[in-house]
Amino acid sequence: MRVILPLAVLVVALFAASLLIGPAAIGLRASLHALVTGEGEAVVLVMREIRLPRALLGLMVGAALGLSGAAMQGYLRNPLAEPGLIGVSPAASLGAVVAMQTGLVAMFAPALPLAALLGAGLSVALLFVLAGPGGGALALILAGVALSALAGALTSLVLSLSPNPFAMMEIVFWLMGSLADRSMLHVWLAAPVMALGVGLLWRTGRGLDALTLGEDAAASLGIPLARLRAQVVLGVAALVGAATAVAGAVGFVGLVVPHLLRPLVGGRPSALLPVSALGGAAVVLAADIATRVIAPDRDLKLGVLTAIVGAPFFFRLIWQMRRGAE
Repeated sequence: MRVILPLAVLVVALFAASLLIGPAAIGLRASLHALVTGEGEAVVLVMREIRLPRALLGLMVGAALGLSGAAMQGYLRNPLAEPGLIGVSPAASLGAVVAMQTGLVAMFAPALPLAALLGAGLSVALLFVLAGPGGGALALILAGVALSALAGALTSLVLSLSPNPFAMMEIVFWLMGSLADRSMLHVWLAAPVMALGVGLLWRTGRGLDALTLGEDAAASLGIPLARLRAQVVLGVAALVGAATAVAGAVGFVGLVVPHLLRPLVGGRPSALLPVSALGGAAVVLAADIATRVIAPDRDLKLGVLTAIVGAPFFFRLIWQMRRGAE
């Protein structure tokens, strides 16, 4: 509770800031009045159709990535594991790219997030086929790496064969990750899939705690390892697939946030799950606010900013591991 409460307050403050900060010079009182009462056509449009979906998606995407990262690190017993390890994010990106390249998005706006979710679902099915019903963590990692490589190669192939430079530019910008120009439609599409993912991962706490003792010890404590693996994979796939479908590729959040917060909860995976969800929400909300403050006249991409901030942390982590091994 001593960790959750401050993080919850921080998330609420950042959510409010996300609602109030933007290029439109709207006062605090006018913003809140329009949001609550719906009075004032122009201000209501800005608050309810632009800023509210963006803030909600920042909260949802951040929580999904943070929770997924904590679950993957707990299951694989590796603090360097991240949600994209099982290949869901590249597969979801491939689905979205195909929808843009074939023109489905122009005919049917929700085709982009729906195609991304379809790509994520197909990748999970292939992952279980490749890893096998009784495959362990190593088989899961190898299958995920293979799927990531295949999805990345196919995405590059679509880009290289694109006859329209404007469509190619749109695809490249989408792959950078962003919460701009999103609507409540994206929120409603992602919400049920993310709720399913949260429900699956929330029930894995006891199994992940037991798994810290090793697979044999966990099995002796009555933990069904096959079911635990299925819950983790399906939960991470639902969360990461939905996040990628509505926001594009947003990296490093699922890797950095659980690693930073782990010392505060004693390294217990079950305690790290809710803390990482709140931490991820705070990071993405803060990063999205930063994209509006740093370059208000430019479309600074969310995924670019999180990578710029997250990569140096990753380098520092590698340096610490290297010094510890010497």
